[in-house]
Amino acid sequence: MASRATKSPPHLFVSPSGRALPRWEEAFPRLRCLKAGAPLGVLEVSSLVWLRLDPADAALAQVERLLAERPGIQLIVLADQPDDEQALTLFSAGIRGYINAHATAANLKQVAQAVVAGGLWLGPSLMARLVAATSRALAATAPAIPPDPRLSALTQRELEVAHKIAAGASNKEVARALDIAERTVKAHAGAIFEKLGARDRLHLALIMNGRDPAAVSSQGAAGGGGKGGTGRKAVKRVAGPQHDATVSARSTVVAGLKA
Repeated sequence: MASRATKSPPHLFVSPSGRALPRWEEAFPRLRCLKAGAPLGVLEVSSLVWLRLDPADAALAQVERLLAERPGIQLIVLADQPDDEQALTLFSAGIRGYINAHATAANLKQVAQAVVAGGLWLGPSLMARLVAATSRALAATAPAIPPDPRLSALTQRELEVAHKIAAGASNKEVARALDIAERTVKAHAGAIFEKLGARDRLHLALIMNGRDPAAVSSQGAAGGGGKGGTGRKAVKRVAGPQHDATVSARSTVVAGLKA
């Protein structure tokens, strides 16, 4: 029997004007769009709700109204002028993603994929703050821990790039610091994530600091397994941009963003 194709989740856009932008329709041709304040109506459990913020109203109030009307919805915020502090507040309120309202159709699809998979979508600058805060907290509080044995799979240059990324540096900042092209950094980053099995930049920071919980069980499986086994499943390589902005549902936040 042929397998049934995965069904795309319904997309409901809520905007001040009640009209969808062309890029939204390009990304999700079957979307529905409502004017802010109108009842959401019937929603499927898998629905994604996209809220374009009204600059004339407080962002938190807009989010809280929707979450109060329909608790538990998967809410993604579209901001005409994205701001990290605003994003922090809204993530604390329960949103699942935050992105520029004028993002490309390809980026909108990436956001949807990340949220459907159970993750959060952060902007690159917010992800960098999260990773840097995590690394600082681990360095300040964690006892000396032996390096993760998976790091031996990295080349010297990949190790240099991995340390920079784990400290919160963007691809552009890594390129500048190591005097290499940004596309070279992206290539190294892809290899690093694949070799280490890192799901996102936050997970990479945990691995680089020897604090990945999966490493312990993985090492145990390798020790008691067959010849030359690693105890780890092969990891599917993910496109670079997702590593910049996605936090997997399985990543552990160990530090406050404002630390």
